Amino acid sequence: MANQNSILVAPSILGGNHANLASSLRTVAQAGATWLHLDIMDGHFVPNLTFGPGTVNALRQAGTKAGLFFDTHLMLDNPDQYVDAFAAAGADLISIHIEPADQYPVVDTLKRIRDLGKQNGIVFNPKTPTEAIRPFLAEVDLVLAMTVQPGFGGQTFDESVLSKIEQLANWREAGAGNFRIQVDGGVDRTTAPRCVNAGADTLVAGTAFFKDPHPTDFISTLQNLK
Repeated sequence: MANQNSILVAPSILGGNHANLASSLRTVAQAGATWLHLDIMDGHFVPNLTFGPGTVNALRQAGTKAGLFFDTHLMLDNPDQYVDAFAAAGADLISIHIEPADQYPVVDTLKRIRDLGKQNGIVFNPKTPTEAIRPFLAEVDLVLAMTVQPGFGGQTFDESVLSKIEQLANWREAGAGNFRIQVDGGVDRTTAPRCVNAGADTLVAGTAFFKDPHPTDFISTLQNLK
C-alpha cells in the first residue's frame, strides 16, 4: 500500500550522544534531515527518564539555526500538565499517548496543543488496538505507531504493528482524517521499507541512524522509499 505523503525521516536524539546533544543535533541537520524527534520520558509511564522543557529550549536555539522541526513525543502519565511548557520551549509538534487516557482529557489536550499554535499527534503502543485512537483521527496531524515498547532505544522491531499501520492507512484513505503516519522503534534500512509499504510516511530512527557509518546516505535512502 503506497503512502500519500512524501517520506520524512526524524532521527531521535535519544540515540545520540547524551553528553553532547547539540553535536547530535548538528549531525542530524548535516545529514539532510528536516525533523528531529525528541523523546520525553517521565520515569512513570515508561521506566526511564530523559529530559524536560529546559533541554528542549536549549536545543531549540541550535535547532532554529539548523531549520529543524521539533517533533516532541511525550511519554508521560499526565501530558496535559506539560504541553504548555514544551510548546513554549520550542516544540513544533507535540504527541501524546492514548494509554493513560483515563488520567487526563485527551480531546482537550489535543485542542490545547493546537490552540498553542502547534501541530498535535496521538500515540499508541504495540499492544494497544488501533480502535483506541480511532475516535481522535480527525483531531490530529499525526498518528505515531510504536513498534517497540517505549522506554529505551535499541529494541527489536515488532512486526505485528505492520498490520496496524495498514489499518491506519486504510482509515486515512477512507477520509477518517488528514494525518501523517509515523513509526518509531527498531526502524532501520531493513525495516523502514516494510513500514512505508504498509502506509507509513514518517520514520523515527535513533540507534540505527546514529550508528550508521553514512548518516547522509541513511537519510537519503529512507526519504526516497516508495
